[in-house]
Amino acid sequence: MLADISSTDFLQAVALLATYNRRKEGDGVAVSCKRRDILQLTLADYQRWADRVTEGFIQAAQFLHEQHVFSARDLPYGTQLIPLAAIFVELGKEAHNVHVRDQIARWYWCGVLGELYGGATETRIARDVVEVVEWIRGGAEPTTVRDAHFAADRLFTLRTRNSAAYKGLQALLMREGARDFLSGVPIDIQTYYGESIDIHHIFPRDYCEKRGIEKAKYDCIMNKTPLSYKTNRMIGRDAPSVYLKKLQERKGVSAAVLDDILQTHVIDVASIRADDFDQFFEKRKLALLAMIERVMGKKVE
Repeated sequence: MLADISSTDFLQAVALLATYNRRKEGDGVAVSCKRRDILQLTLADYQRWADRVTEGFIQAAQFLHEQHVFSARDLPYGTQLIPLAAIFVELGKEAHNVHVRDQIARWYWCGVLGELYGGATETRIARDVVEVVEWIRGGAEPTTVRDAHFAADRLFTLRTRNSAAYKGLQALLMREGARDFLSGVPIDIQTYYGESIDIHHIFPRDYCEKRGIEKAKYDCIMNKTPLSYKTNRMIGRDAPSVYLKKLQERKGVSAAVLDDILQTHVIDVASIRADDFDQFFEKRKLALLAMIERVMGKKVE
C-alpha cells in the first residue's frame, strides 16, 4: 500500500502537523503543506513529527485495508494518503473508535467518488486535516464531504484504472462482501493476493462484440467486477448462462449457492442467467448507485 509514498509526501505530512500544531499553540500560522512550508521546516519540526508520521502512514494503510484497498496499484488517490496519515496522527487513540472510523470512511469515499483529489491538491489536503479533525470532535461537515457529488451518468465513463472512482468501486464491491464465483470465498487481503484478484468482465467482451453490444456499455464498470484469475479463465468467452452452468456441473457449486454469490456482486440473478444484458445492465446500475449513496451518505444526481 505504501510502496509509492515519496519523500515529498512524507515531508508534506510533517509540514501539515507542524503548522497545525503551531496554529493550535497560538502561533497564527496557516495550516499548509506547500513547497515553501516544507522548505521552512526546522530540524526540531522533523524530529518532533517524523516517527509519528511514519506511524500515521501505517495506520492509514491499515484503514485502507479495512476499506478493501489492498495495494498501491489499486489506490484511487495517492495524494489522499497524506491528509489521512496526518488525521490519524492528530486523533491518536480517538481513531480507535467505530463511529470515528465511519466518519473517516465517509470523508474518504466522498473524496474518491467525488473525484476531488486529482490535480493540485495542497489546499484541499490542508483544509481536510483541519476540518475532518474538527468534525470528529463535534464540528461541521468537512468541505470535501459537502462538495462531493456523483452523477449517475459517470458510471458509463468508468472503464479503466486511470479513474479513481473506477478503482474505488472495485474496492467497494469487495468491502460489501463480494465472493469469488469459483471459490465462493470473500475477497479479503489474503485472497486478493493469493488468488490474483483483478477486475474482469461479467458478460465477456468477445460475447458482447458478437452480439453487437456497444463497447461503451460492455466495457464500463457496470459490466465488471473483482474476480480471481482462475475464475476469469473459466469464464472465457462464454455466455453467462453457459459459464454459470459450467461452474455448477464441473465444480459442484449448487445453483442456490451460486445465486447467493452473484448477489454479493450486486448482480441480478434472473437477467444474467437469461443472458439478458440490457436488464442486467440497468439493474446493476441501480444497485451500484445505491451502494455509492450509502458510503457517501448522500443522494446521487
